[in-house]
Amino acid sequence: MNEDRFLPLIAAYPECRVLVLGDVMLDRFIYGRIERISPEAPVPVLSVIREKIMPGGAANVARNIASLGGKAVLMGVIGDDHDGRALADQVDLWPGIENQLLRVMDRPTTTKARYVAETQQMIRVDHEVRTPIDAAAADLLALLARQLDGVDIVVLSDYAKGVLCDAVVGPVIALARKAGKPVVVDPKSVRVARYDGAMVMTPNLSEAAAMTQVSGRDDAAVAAMAEAIFVAAPNLASLVITRSADGMSLAERGHAIRHLPVMAREVFDVSGAGDTVVAVLSLSLAAGGDLAAAAELANVAAGIAVGKSGTAEVCVGELSAALRSEQIGDIVAKNANADQAAELATGWRRQGLQVGFTNGCFDLIHPGHVSLLGQAKSNCDRLIVGLNTDASIKRLKGPTRPVQDELARAMVLGALSAVDLVVLFAEDTPGELIEKIRPDVLIKGADYRVEQIVGADFVQSYGGRVVLADLTPNQSTSGIISRIDKH
Repeated sequence: MNEDRFLPLIAAYPECRVLVLGDVMLDRFIYGRIERISPEAPVPVLSVIREKIMPGGAANVARNIASLGGKAVLMGVIGDDHDGRALADQVDLWPGIENQLLRVMDRPTTTKARYVAETQQMIRVDHEVRTPIDAAAADLLALLARQLDGVDIVVLSDYAKGVLCDAVVGPVIALARKAGKPVVVDPKSVRVARYDGAMVMTPNLSEAAAMTQVSGRDDAAVAAMAEAIFVAAPNLASLVITRSADGMSLAERGHAIRHLPVMAREVFDVSGAGDTVVAVLSLSLAAGGDLAAAAELANVAAGIAVGKSGTAEVCVGELSAALRSEQIGDIVAKNANADQAAELATGWRRQGLQVGFTNGCFDLIHPGHVSLLGQAKSNCDRLIVGLNTDASIKRLKGPTRPVQDELARAMVLGALSAVDLVVLFAEDTPGELIEKIRPDVLIKGADYRVEQIVGADFVQSYGGRVVLADLTPNQSTSGIISRIDKH
């Protein structure tokens, strides 16, 4: 993939304004620990440790747009209730989102509460009313009409919660077309004709199948779905059908369908990936890109989104890095910060994979390092390597070290097949990093005793293993430097 083709589009994102209209909701996550069964009924008791709330639904599209550097004007309906105020407050925390939420007195704010034990979601509780907002439709349309001149493109984010009812969808598309603003629709209804007149529609595979009654997952089936949708919506210009592990398909009226392969290295969680696709697609179109370029960028962004656990936004740095990694392999993509590493480790464990951790300075990679990393990988499915920063090494080994700076050392480690992730840490020991990642296996060289290994007690406290790797004789960075100095 040619990075230079896309970077001008990404650079233009801060100049783009996207109007996002749809079903906004509050996503609430309640995390805890299960230690007993209730005496009242045979159900687990969740002891709550922490709670987290964030904007969801159409608001997550706006969140992705803001994270990518664009400007979003967010329109939708919230109730005059505690959750509505909490959602509005969350939206206001994003400087890239203009809050144009309409408060409706007799309608609760849509809320999804997820109860999670360790990493396992136990139950989701939804508070919602899905009836059409017919009574508020006129106010919503009047608000939209006042915003159209100041935006470049309109997104309709439909979650079937009643905001994008017939009294809203058709008039919005008509108003946008009259104003010369392209419309991107993330649909939910099987009635395709509701969205006729949009520039592009982005159903996922199951939604496209339900719209057309065409079954199958292969390219031919998807092409048949696209043809049927174009027949049902004669003024719809194009389709981007997202296909999860099979990538996405781009269909433009009058042109042959194109199938884009999946860009994800690992698929952990598809939550919110559709919102990411819509955000990148709309920003790229607003920035002047053609549909093919916009769809390819959206495909890259979707690959990042499904590599994260839970609903999450994709930032412009991740998108740029992913484009670079297509040119130089997976090396850049293997670098992460502590929070990203913890998130990836959680996703790997959800897949039933064993996560291993080792650490060191890795100043000059030698056979001893290669042996250690090989033994470490043999004890786990995914290996995370904690790497001391330059400042940390100077404190530990003196002002002449390291020989190689931290970026060079991270690049070399990332090039090794045994290593799945590299995380820099600035502390003298990796204790804090280990507590964030919670590895299943902790690996160190056999020159340590278990009781000497930082993090060993912590890992063993939840059933993790500590493995001592065999050492390779006469191999050390200090020894190599000493031999070089003698010559």
